[in-house]
Parts: sequence; structure tokens; C-alpha cells
Amino acid sequence: MTLEDLGWSPFFEKAFAPFRAKGWVPARLIRETPINFGAFLEDGDEIDAVLAGRVWHEAATDADLPAVGDWVAIEPGGENRDHVIRAMLPRRTCFARKMPGNSSQAQVIGANIDIVAVVTDAGPDFNLRRMERYFTLIHRSGARALVLVNKSDLFPKRQNQQAAAQIAALWDKAEVHVTSALKGEGLKLLKKQLKSGITMCVVGSSGVGKSTLVNQLYGEEWQWTGEVNETTGKGRHTTTSRELVPLPCDGMLIDNPGMREIQMWTDETTLRESFADLEELAAACRFADCGHRSDAGCAIREAVESGTLDPARHENFLNLENEIAALKKRAEKRRMAVERWAKRKHRVKARNLEDRIQLERDERGAI
Repeated sequence: MTLEDLGWSPFFEKAFAPFRAKGWVPARLIRETPINFGAFLEDGDEIDAVLAGRVWHEAATDADLPAVGDWVAIEPGGENRDHVIRAMLPRRTCFARKMPGNSSQAQVIGANIDIVAVVTDAGPDFNLRRMERYFTLIHRSGARALVLVNKSDLFPKRQNQQAAAQIAALWDKAEVHVTSALKGEGLKLLKKQLKSGITMCVVGSSGVGKSTLVNQLYGEEWQWTGEVNETTGKGRHTTTSRELVPLPCDGMLIDNPGMREIQMWTDETTLRESFADLEELAAACRFADCGHRSDAGCAIREAVESGTLDPARHENFLNLENEIAALKKRAEKRRMAVERWAKRKHRVKARNLEDRIQLERDERGAI
């Protein structure tokens, strides 16, 4: 396995150049544990590495720390010395969501990925509003979007096709396919996507067949899967940790735990690009600062009332705007808190320095 097979490119080679003279080697992170990272070196050698304190302290947030899929510079260890991650290379793409809860930070799902494959089904998991959120985050990440309407064997053909058509209508840049991991349908299509050096990140709710797809692609039971609940159609096993897996058919795949929350981590520009149809309508509103709810002359509300715009899509757009506004507010509070802490730290240092200088003066005077 070469570096190119792992996704290495001129982009990373240029970024790594300053580290070669130090004797460090490039590696790609494949897993993260509470105490260290797993990584692939050139030739496919797998090692465990620890994070250097400097890398930790220089990270402004957790999202700036190494994550699965990142390329790093490693100082090789020896028999009694750990391999140490000394630097992280710039990311080419980054798929992230807002960290669950009240945090204003991002949680990186996968770094340096080429394709984000969202797995859903045409039954209990089908949710266009959640899919809109996925598309907004994928658009921001810089990766391509691939949607698999999986478990087609459990639902009528017409239902599967309608679900796929509705998802495809949300974003013309998304590639949507109906699959059945259980029957092996669609695997040929996935293998065509996964070429040497290409990394795919698989996301979706628990129980929609992600691990089964990984098993099929890998050719063996890479992720254990249990029997399916007859009522919910959900598998009793789901992935419990994020890991990058090299595939026999070429390419690499990041399998993720099922995500219950798809909270926004994006900016206003990306959001508006994802809702271009609503932006076009908004341009016809009577007032430039229209809130698109009960304002007079609102073109979006008129479209909803006339039946030309799905009310749920309108409401989701407003909810996403509210989430982004709240996220900006929390981020600003955090920035102000960090600045206050830094100023306080500076004052304490200055005071300590003055006290030390005065003490030295007093000592010299006593002599």
C-alpha cells in the first residue's frame, strides 16, 4: 500500500516538505482512542502514536485536533519510545457537525474525504428535513454527496423510487441510488466510486444498514451485525467507534456510529446556497428585512399558501437560520470569554514581573 493508495497527493506533499528534514514521516490516522491514535504509514504499516503536547496546546478548539482521516507528521519511536504526532497537515476537506449539546464547537466526522455517503431507507428513517441538513453540511465540507436509499428489500419498489426522487429533488449535486445491502444490490455502483486514493465517509442513523454495507464492501464480517427487528426494521448492532478501513476493491472507507443529532455547523452563505429556491423567492418580498413568517408582502409565505412551496421545507429553512444565529451567539460569547481570560492572564504575569523586579531591587538595596 503506497501513500497514494492512502490518499496522498501533491497538496499534502507540499505541506509536508518542511518536516522531511526533521526526519519525520507522513501517516494517515485511521482511529482515535482515549489514549492514542492508530495510523497507517507508507507500505501499509500500522502503528499507534501519541499526540505531542505542543499540537494539543496550539489547537484553539477540539475541531483543530487530529481526527480520523487526517494526515500527520510523525516522529518515529523505538523499542522504548512512542511514535509521536508532531504536526497536522492542512485538511483538503472536512465533514463536521455541531457537537451535540450546548457546545458551540464543531465535531469532525471525517477529514480529507472525497465522498460522504448518507445511508437512509424509504421507511421509518426517511426524513427530508434531516436530509437537507446533511446536504448543507456536505456542501460546506467540500466533499461529494452520495445517498443510498437502503433496505429496498423491506419496502415496495414504488415507495423506494419515490423516496429517492424526493431526496434527489432537494439538491441537484447529490447522487441518489436505491440499494439493498442484504441482497448485495448497489455494491457494484459503490465499488466504482471507490477508486485508489479515494476516501468515502459513511453516515446515517443507527440501523439503516451501514455496517452491512461495510461488510459487503470489505468482503468479510468487518463490523458485526445482528438480526433485524421485525417491527422497526432496525439492526440491533451499530458501529460504536469511528474508523478508516482500507478496502480490497481499492479506496478507503470511514464507518461512523449512528448519529441521532444533525445539528448545524455552517455559515449563512452555505445555508442560503442550499436553499437557493427560497432565496429567489425572498428577493420578491416587499421588505428587504422580511422575516418570512407573518410579514406583509412575504413572497415565501405566499408560495406556501398557494401550494407551490412545501411548508415543511419553509419551516426547516427558518429553523436552520435560528440554529446558525444561536451558534454565532455562543461562539461570540466563547471568544469574549477567551479574550477576558487572556487579558487576565497577561495582567497576572505583568503583576508577577513587577513584584519580582521590586523584590530584586529591595534585595540589592539591602546589600
